[in-house]
Amino acid sequence: MKNNRTYTTQEEDRIIEMAWEDRTPFEAIHTQFSCPEKEVIAIMRRALAPSSFRMWRKRVQGRRTKHANLSLLDQGRFKCSRQRAISQNGISKRK
Repeated sequence: MKNNRTYTTQEEDRIIEMAWEDRTPFEAIHTQFSCPEKEVIAIMRRALAPSSFRMWRKRVQGRRTKHANLSLLDQGRFKCSRQRAISQNGISKRK
């Protein structure tokens, strides 16, 4: 099953950026751009230098945070105890 969708330069740049992020699962990319993991890999192969692509593939292959079904993030995100709460309007107030 091949996705025949073409992506704008901005969409492709964002897909590449999300693929590089360690904590962004492939499922999030698929949800946002309808781009399955195999297509993300093809985009990365096309956009990166061969050595950069190999480095990226080695890093993400089997990584828990890149695959939602392996990830422990469904238990909730980590929040530092020193992190301020966000107020109702989304702007934190200085104390």
